[in-house]
Amino acid sequence: MPEGDTVWRAARELNAALAGETITRCDIRVPKFATTDFSGRTVSGVVSRGKHLLIRIGPLDVAPVDEHAPDRAASGPEDGWLLHSHLKMEGLWHVYDRGQRWRRPAFKARCILETAAKQVVGFDLGFLRVLPQAEEDDAVGYLGPDLLGPDWDAAEALRRIESVPERPIGLALLDQRNLAGIGNVYRCEVCFLAGVHPLTPVAQVPNLPRIVDLSKRLLEANKLRSRRITTGNMRGDPLWVYNRETRGCLRCGTKVLHELVGDNALELRDLYYCPHCQPLPAT
Repeated sequence: MPEGDTVWRAARELNAALAGETITRCDIRVPKFATTDFSGRTVSGVVSRGKHLLIRIGPLDVAPVDEHAPDRAASGPEDGWLLHSHLKMEGLWHVYDRGQRWRRPAFKARCILETAAKQVVGFDLGFLRVLPQAEEDDAVGYLGPDLLGPDWDAAEALRRIESVPERPIGLALLDQRNLAGIGNVYRCEVCFLAGVHPLTPVAQVPNLPRIVDLSKRLLEANKLRSRRITTGNMRGDPLWVYNRETRGCLRCGTKVLHELVGDNALELRDLYYCPHCQPLPAT
């Protein structure tokens, strides 16, 4: 399940392959942007913003093949463009050498960018759009401080979480407007490590700064790992409670409970917790 650490690694890998390189082929397989062609433009960089990935594409290096084509991205703003993607549940980006066989079927590809040496392919992307770089803040500016970004601000994240004191901490952590990068796995594991029931109202959480700190530390510890680990056990069970409803809490063995929780019926997500290690406080 892609979370902030997964997207951070993807951006790092794509940036190494694309930054400073000229695009020689562009194939965006989303109907609205299918005629967009960034060929001849240089990638200025690739960055993550929480769970969002932004490929920044600069001005033309060479004249376009058809400079009168109205849908061609080359005829747009000269301060550059953005390829804005979100992996959702199943998306991923791969980097290949030119001519290397893909590890996913071609029909799942949603975006293909080629340079002289590399081929970057986005598969099963839950969200993909093209917009001018000038609109980057409009696209992702609503997000809270990025747990893995240069804008990380623990005090601001805490302020945002505390702004709705009656909201369950499990929902507050998952809200990207509070802090960007936490997904379903991390919110369950952070609450477990803090000994807090995920449905505890924010106002009743005994040490909220510690939860913010745990969130930051877990993503930092895992950002360079292909396997997400919250237990510290590199060879054994990697998680304390997430997806363990049939095996029990890794700490005490109590049956892990599973619920579907969200702000509304369209935002229900899996929630796992240990009722022994994370008792719900009296209201």
